Amino acid sequence: MMRAIGLMSGTSLDGIDAAVIETDGKIISEFGPWLTATYDDDLRERLRGALGQTAPAGIDALIHDLTIAHERAVRALLSQGNLSSGDIEIIGFHGHTIDHRPDDGVTWQIGDGALLAENTKINVVCDFRSADVAAGGQGAPFASLFHQALCAEVETPVCVLNIGGISNVTWIGGKGRPPIAFDCGPGNGLIDEWVHQRAGVGFDDGGRIALSGVVDPSVVARYLAMPYFAAPPPKSLDRLDFDLTPVANLSTEDGAATLASVTCEAIARAMEHLPEAPKKWLVTGGGRHNPVLMNGLNRLLDAPVVPVEDVGWNGDALEAQAFAFLAVRSLAGLPLSLPTTTGVSKPMAGGNFCRVPG
Repeated sequence: MMRAIGLMSGTSLDGIDAAVIETDGKIISEFGPWLTATYDDDLRERLRGALGQTAPAGIDALIHDLTIAHERAVRALLSQGNLSSGDIEIIGFHGHTIDHRPDDGVTWQIGDGALLAENTKINVVCDFRSADVAAGGQGAPFASLFHQALCAEVETPVCVLNIGGISNVTWIGGKGRPPIAFDCGPGNGLIDEWVHQRAGVGFDDGGRIALSGVVDPSVVARYLAMPYFAAPPPKSLDRLDFDLTPVANLSTEDGAATLASVTCEAIARAMEHLPEAPKKWLVTGGGRHNPVLMNGLNRLLDAPVVPVEDVGWNGDALEAQAFAFLAVRSLAGLPLSLPTTTGVSKPMAGGNFCRVPG
């Protein structure tokens, strides 16, 4: 067993999740402290401006500043857990995705693993997705093997649904069957962008804006007519694969309600690609806090939809925990992805190891 820190900066651009676990890369023996370090407005807007860019202006400074923000998160986590750098054997540093076009062989998570190792005095694994994409995989979703480890005792199918900027699902069938994973569609990303533009807020807190609006079914249908939803997995999305053009003429409230409906309907469409209906949906990510999304999913899905806290997991820490788990798997040479999770031709190891200098 190794004590590892995982760091995740997700497509919702809210900040850095950091968490400690103990694992051998196969099972998790202990869950440790966790925190979320919120981005300041300047760094968030610089990250937003870099999305989808192949050569963003000021990228070197952005990579440096993003890495320093992660260093601060590590130091805060160590302090919170009364730990020192010597108590941690590895950091799993995901970085922030600014470009994801796997069909073109491109996935780019920015962050300087060597600098993080040097400054924290802890070895780092970074660049988790590149090997998968280079081998023809989608490079996403990437937490599926962690979800499978959490569900090791499951005997009937369940789905772990992550509603972040993009929504993705891991189907776990039990009985030794491999997990199946893919991106479903928009998660919170479009809603966040909409309310940011229209109301000057970072997200629709408690779904209050959407609750005041009315869904426009024609706009929902316009989004769902995109070929992506009918395409079979493996498949993945970039944060910029969807935009706000279809809702441009709606009110702030109606737009939020309509975009929430799109998120729910897209997740429901994912059922078409599962080998067996799940008996339960376990929801992680920020979307589980939005009652409009949770109520909508409970109406659309023929199984209970509950936050992961109902089974004793921490949805705020889960993605960070996943990259701690994957860092240990990387050190052990174990696969990080499978043909059924990313479409790669064979189980694929990966990650770039950055040793503390000296």
